[in-house]
Amino acid sequence: MKVFVTGATGFIGSAVVRELLDAGHGVLGLARSDAGAESLAAMGAGVLRGDMEHPESLRSGVAQTDAVIHTAFLHDWTNFAASCAMDRQAIETIGHAIEGSNRPLLVSSGLATRGIASGRPATENDAPLPASPEFPRASEAAAETLVKRGVNAAVVRLPQVHNTVKQGLVSYMVAVARQKGVSAYIDDGATRWSAVHITDAAHVFRLALEKCEPGARYHAVAEEALSQRTMAEAIGNRLKLPVISISADEAPEHFGFLARLLGFELFGSSTLTRAKLGWNPTGPDLLADIASLQEL
Repeated sequence: MKVFVTGATGFIGSAVVRELLDAGHGVLGLARSDAGAESLAAMGAGVLRGDMEHPESLRSGVAQTDAVIHTAFLHDWTNFAASCAMDRQAIETIGHAIEGSNRPLLVSSGLATRGIASGRPATENDAPLPASPEFPRASEAAAETLVKRGVNAAVVRLPQVHNTVKQGLVSYMVAVARQKGVSAYIDDGATRWSAVHITDAAHVFRLALEKCEPGARYHAVAEEALSQRTMAEAIGNRLKLPVISISADEAPEHFGFLARLLGFELFGSSTLTRAKLGWNPTGPDLLADIASLQEL
């Protein structure tokens, strides 16, 4: 099938494009810049110049393809609520354009669910937390609304997606460690995050697209629960920096916006996804990629 991919030139989106092309699918990638367009063309993908902020770009992509994977997201942590609102609007625009066709739509999300709020790993059966000032991301709520209207939409929940160049939110931990000269964790460093290698995450998107079930939630989780302290120790070892504990009161000054996120449990299981999709992650784990960090 021919797949319209938003965020096609981004870290996750470009890996999804490569996975789809390698599996024999056609791809139309959304590109904002000449450089992005050139990179997509070099991979063998079609190019649609545009931006997810412009509805006509999204509608044009839907009109030319058999399915949609939405990976675009503006990671502006200084105005995260606005980024989430933009994401929701983009999903609604795509949903309206695809409605009535039964063409699959995969929406990207994170692991913030009621399961995590109760202190256990999130599962695919857990509903997302409702959008709020604390958790403003509403991608799943938007997808669920579309499903109720008959759209063949499903969600891929992503943990910290990594390789040796980027590691999701862990990349910000690395940046802070370099800036401060110490690799820190908060209190006992017990909060847990899940992770997945970028190639394994892309594989989930492709399998989920091919077997898409309306309303399904898929977890691209390879490593279920890495403690904040374990990650900080790996960073300290790679950067040859001291590893220290700081108090919750000190965390905002030390970590900035990241302090709040480090207080969240963001971990889940992928048992149901593995069984449903036949997914078996094989990429390096997060600690191995931290040990081989590039651009030091």
